Amino acid sequence: MFRIFIFFCFVHLANVINAQKISIEIQADAAHFVENKDSVLTYQIAEKSLNGTYRRSNYIHPLYSLDGQILTEDFPKDHLHHRGIFWAWHQMYIGDTQLGDAWDIKDFSWDVKSVKEVQVEGKAKAIQAEVFWKTSQWKDDQGNEKPVVREVTTIKVYPVENQYRKIDVEIAIRALESHMRIGGSENEKGYGGFSTRVRLVNDIEFTSSSGETRPQNLPVEAGNWMDISGSFGKGGALSGMSILCHPDNPGFSDRWILRSEKSMQNAVYPYPGAIAVPISETQPTVLRYRLIIHEGGSEFLDIESEHAEYGKQ
Repeated sequence: MFRIFIFFCFVHLANVINAQKISIEIQADAAHFVENKDSVLTYQIAEKSLNGTYRRSNYIHPLYSLDGQILTEDFPKDHLHHRGIFWAWHQMYIGDTQLGDAWDIKDFSWDVKSVKEVQVEGKAKAIQAEVFWKTSQWKDDQGNEKPVVREVTTIKVYPVENQYRKIDVEIAIRALESHMRIGGSENEKGYGGFSTRVRLVNDIEFTSSSGETRPQNLPVEAGNWMDISGSFGKGGALSGMSILCHPDNPGFSDRWILRSEKSMQNAVYPYPGAIAVPISETQPTVLRYRLIIHEGGSEFLDIESEHAEYGKQ
């Protein structure tokens, strides 16, 4: 009887170990998420550039499909400033002084001070990055670039379950100077905030809670989630990615900039983006998003139920 008990203890322990499928490797230049031997995503810590231009860090690339295909693009020829999964804004003000442009990467940089693994419940694994926003247009008395915003971003990856994977991104930004404001592009499009630059295949389809959604020049009012599906998979297999906005996000979270070719997809914040909004020195602005990487098209999973479940967290 004792031997049987010991045997079942070992079986249980083996099951527990095998259930922890996600692993994280944090290096000096990047943090890598892996499930078993399959790459999931990479968070870029060190600065990358294109021959010294378009210097960027603090974004996700590459992001992989479930069958190992790279979904995201970095330094695409049509928009060299686009980069994987990123969050950035055109406007940044201290009082009436306009500073650098994080979207176009002009007079702006991200100082990724630290990246560490943090404990989370369940089978998921997570990292937390502390990042300081800097611009050559705001310096201290010694002429050094002075941080204007402290960002703490958490990226959590779940194991594949029922042929899809969930990835949570939480971005908390707090002003380090008084009278800080951020905003999107200063036009009727107003794009800015959480964005995904993915490969745009010829059969790309956008689906929201209202059904099939067609890109327009201006932001589309289409609910709190958007699915992007097409022949992203190996050999042109149908697969996709859903973007879920947490219902606790500030302001409107149902406006989307959508593009079927040569561009990115953007969950617009703030809306309207042309009007910059204050960033507090004491209470961080928290923006939460969930990506669901899935097989098949949007009908493969009940995204509405997934969004409702996400909203409870």
